[in-house]
Amino acid sequence: MEDAKYVVIGAGVSGLSFANWVDSDDWLVLERDDSIGGYCKTIKQDGFVWDYSGHFFHFKHKDIEAYLVERMGGQEVRVVNKVSRIYHNGRMVDFPFQKNIHQLEKSEFIDCLHDLYFKPDRTPTSFKDMLYVKFGGAIAEKFLVPYNEKLYAVDLDALDVDAMGRFFPYADTAAIIKNFRAADNASYNATFTYPEGGAIQYVEALADGLDRTKVALSDAVTAIDLQARVVTTASGRKVRYQELVSSMPFPTLLSLCGRTPAPDAYSWNKVLVFNLGFDKKGLEGVHWVYFAGRDVVFYRIGFYDNIFDTDRMSLYVEIGYPRDAVIDEAEVNKQRAAVLADLAKVGVVDGHELVSDHHIVLDPAYVHITKTSDAAVAAEKAVLAAHGVHSIGRYGSWTYCSIEDNIVEARTLATKLST
Repeated sequence: MEDAKYVVIGAGVSGLSFANWVDSDDWLVLERDDSIGGYCKTIKQDGFVWDYSGHFFHFKHKDIEAYLVERMGGQEVRVVNKVSRIYHNGRMVDFPFQKNIHQLEKSEFIDCLHDLYFKPDRTPTSFKDMLYVKFGGAIAEKFLVPYNEKLYAVDLDALDVDAMGRFFPYADTAAIIKNFRAADNASYNATFTYPEGGAIQYVEALADGLDRTKVALSDAVTAIDLQARVVTTASGRKVRYQELVSSMPFPTLLSLCGRTPAPDAYSWNKVLVFNLGFDKKGLEGVHWVYFAGRDVVFYRIGFYDNIFDTDRMSLYVEIGYPRDAVIDEAEVNKQRAAVLADLAKVGVVDGHELVSDHHIVLDPAYVHITKTSDAAVAAEKAVLAAHGVHSIGRYGSWTYCSIEDNIVEARTLATKLST
């Protein structure tokens, strides 16, 4: 039996942030993978730099940003003014769709403006209903509903009205009409930062200065005894803790603690991400593009090469799946072919040769936030906290948040437990 005042499950952004800011050297991080980073891992292959998915950092807390950058050893970190587009019926439209309906073909613009003016006057009952109530039928059906159905891979009526919180680009009628004359497409991520070595550099910055002998890799937690406050790992290691901090998916944590997750409370989707490297440059001046059309398999693509102005097109491509979907080798091969065909169909590739590719399945990817899930998480967190267990991060808190939010949450908890 070992003892550690703080046991941290997960060597990703949340776990390493906690280890950074807790006022103690008596901690141990347990990580099931063979490297740190969680979903913020970076792949370097054939001269391309890709992440597990598009992880771009949007800092509101400049002290946190400075803290990380000064630990990157002088690596170039670019601050980028985001340029995002929507591919709609053969043309590019500025994002967000609802504020740029004037860029549509005339008849579609009239449909959107008419339905915006005569939108329903009621309190929305679901995320899908909110799209109709806030923006009217045409805007909802032309982009907002089909795009989010591809993203979440679920019936949008199952999601809470506020499922995306501050990250949804709300706009009232006056703001939409004002945008016809003076474009103002600013959002929470109007600028982002990105290091030349990929998103893993932020994770390495968090790990810089930590005692790496206290970060145990390739040793997954297999059981948590709440009464004895003991963690057991796959290697047979047993560690007694005073406080346990976990960033693993919340339903998994509950199961390891011997608590049965409510079957109707926790739902999520998977995302298959392709990282693709081509032999020459492609579309310039844009960082990512959204696709709502059902005739295209992906819902979003992003251009790494347009961040650092490299001379070969480097993409990430995202495809949403229900949580019970089987994504095996045959499915990956089928979808890779479909992706390449659809990239040609929408004009992203034209005579390009694919020279390198990589894929990863994110499971879970987006959690499905409902009133039931919010209530279940709050109730279970209270029970766990009474046993010294604290669950943080996007998946640990079962929420929709930014990477910076994870750092802030971990820092806040570290400060609280240190006092």
